[in-house]
Amino acid sequence: GLLALGNVISALGDENKQVSHVPYRDSKLTRMLQDSLGGNSRTLMIACVSPADANIEETLNALRYANRARNIKNKPVVNRDPNSSQIAFLKAQIAQLRAQLHLGGAAGLPAGAFGLAALGANGIPMSPGDTSPNSPF
Repeated sequence: GLLALGNVISALGDENKQVSHVPYRDSKLTRMLQDSLGGNSRTLMIACVSPADANIEETLNALRYANRARNIKNKPVVNRDPNSSQIAFLKAQIAQLRAQLHLGGAAGLPAGAFGLAALGANGIPMSPGDTSPNSPF
């Protein structure tokens, strides 16, 4: 697990080698972290170090590991749907038009000025005095 992770970090962070193949598939850990390490995201690595003399070797190894991880340069881009802004605009416009209908129309026009109330149940236009929904006039 950690050896494969070290290999992936070395392959991604080494500017001199220009490795064309990054061994993500060598372990489940690296496969799981593939998007975080070399993908479209920001990644944070925390290295645990100890001031004790007995742990100096582990501290140095952790710092070397973190230094290699620091050399990885990703360029994260915000994932946005190109249609989402247009959809949001259209939803706001629909809400505005509904509010205008409920308030009695736009710009002082009566509620039926949009032609919505002048249609019968079957979509046939009705005359102003007609009460039958099936009458064409």
